[in-house]
Amino acid sequence: MTPHARLEERLARASRGWRGPALAAFIAFIAGLPGLIAVPPLDRDESRFAQATAQMLETHDFVVIRFQDQPRFKKPVGIHWLQSLSVSLVSDPEARAIWAYRLPSLAGAMLAAAACAWGAAAFFGAEAGLFSGALLGATLLLSTEAMIAKTDAVLCGATTLAMAALGRIYAAARDGPPAPRSAVWLFWAAIGLATLVKGPIGPMVAALAIVLLALLDRRPGWLMRMKWWWGLIIVAVIVGPWAGAVTVATDGAFWSAAFGGDLAPKLAGGQETHGAPPGYHTLLAPLLAFPMTLLLPAAAVVGWTRRREPGVRFALAWLIPSWLVFEAMPTKLVHYPLPTYGALAWLAGAALVQPIGPRARWTGVALSALFGLLLAAASLYVVHAYGEPSDAAVAIFAAVLLAGAGLSGAWFLARRKPREGVIAAVALGVLGHAALLAGLAPRLSPLWLSARTEAAMEKAQLLPRQGIADAPVAVTGYAEPSLVFALGTATELDTPQEAAQAIAENRPAVVEGRQEAAFLAALKAAGVAALPVSEVKGLDYSTGKKMSLRIYEARETAEQEARP
Repeated sequence: MTPHARLEERLARASRGWRGPALAAFIAFIAGLPGLIAVPPLDRDESRFAQATAQMLETHDFVVIRFQDQPRFKKPVGIHWLQSLSVSLVSDPEARAIWAYRLPSLAGAMLAAAACAWGAAAFFGAEAGLFSGALLGATLLLSTEAMIAKTDAVLCGATTLAMAALGRIYAAARDGPPAPRSAVWLFWAAIGLATLVKGPIGPMVAALAIVLLALLDRRPGWLMRMKWWWGLIIVAVIVGPWAGAVTVATDGAFWSAAFGGDLAPKLAGGQETHGAPPGYHTLLAPLLAFPMTLLLPAAAVVGWTRRREPGVRFALAWLIPSWLVFEAMPTKLVHYPLPTYGALAWLAGAALVQPIGPRARWTGVALSALFGLLLAAASLYVVHAYGEPSDAAVAIFAAVLLAGAGLSGAWFLARRKPREGVIAAVALGVLGHAALLAGLAPRLSPLWLSARTEAAMEKAQLLPRQGIADAPVAVTGYAEPSLVFALGTATELDTPQEAAQAIAENRPAVVEGRQEAAFLAALKAAGVAALPVSEVKGLDYSTGKKMSLRIYEARETAEQEARP
């Protein structure tokens, strides 16, 4: 048996039935797990979400979302409920173990990969479905979101499941395999989950696809199978209880803040300096979709030349209208189009079913090699900028793997072996991502100010959850959410004068260098003495400013600890 025949046999065995979606989910699991475990809490969104969830568990208020004493009326409650469940099962809020808050994101990425494989198999075959799911699970964007405790990986999982179920129903109406009876119920449950996690985004993606398909096909009879009334009831059952409770609890303030204070500014202009011109997401797609980059030109060719095929038409209806909406929005963040990446993966998987033409092949070769080398260069740059000479070996290892992912995929594709190229690129890309996030990132100590401050306070026995020093800690000059998450809900983010008052009350204080003169003056005016315990220097990457955080304790407390 030839090597090619052996590969075909193994692919057929691996993609048969439930195995294809399961293997795609496993690839997403391997891609996201190392960073989930190793990377410290990130600023700012992740730590805000995690801290709000911790407060829900502390207060047992699972309706109103808060960050310390401020309401956080931006997103629905779904992600906080999922994080609360995962923390309750494997940890506790006092431990502040960020990995426990990240588990729903990892599960969301696995769901996205599995659903992508399941849906694509109905149109393009089981093997193409497996490749589609594996490519989505291995993408740089989804595998990174899988290790961040916020909404986007879960939204991608729910939206991809909804679109896969909808695709199964559409395929059955276009002479494809029969859709399982559960497909319509999975669609509506996934739409409900997507709504509870991030509001209108998931329903928008599905609605735009349905409208475009109806216009293109002019045969909307298949939509009668969607059980609309029962489906809307399911969504209402999922979303309605919390929506009603939060309306009553906040007297409607949640909705006015969520729409007027969060959604409307994003539609009107570049919110929080995140504006960018149209084309931003398209330009970044070859990087964020890596190692799928190898097949993006072939996917584009499939989208045009095979646009009348039901599966390709469905993928285009999923991809194009929502992508245009994200490009038209003034506010742009790199993860916004993630719910449409499953459609890209479908087109990429479909490209493997037929021979790839020379233009698409050589363009894919060039893009794969280019972005693999760019990622390798980025690994070397970050260790030069923020690491130590001892970290160079890990950076080189990550760079070799990432460059290898791009170059090996390009080499196989140039030799007209795209399947082998995808396997090599996915395998090396996942390993390179793991080396980058789990091996290199935690070593870049200047970037982890909050984690290092927490460790220094724990060593000095000043951490509130140790139950030794008085609490809460007062912090001045540095207000990143990751430090609040590390030190506890009651942490005071205030002025130098309040930090001096904390010392007067025998509580620890953390003072940034720019505030130290005012802090010392306030201590002198109050007739209080403080002892510096430790100093943490680094970069606040949210603002780009260098920081020097000095930890102080009251002299009286230090003297009591020194007595035998």
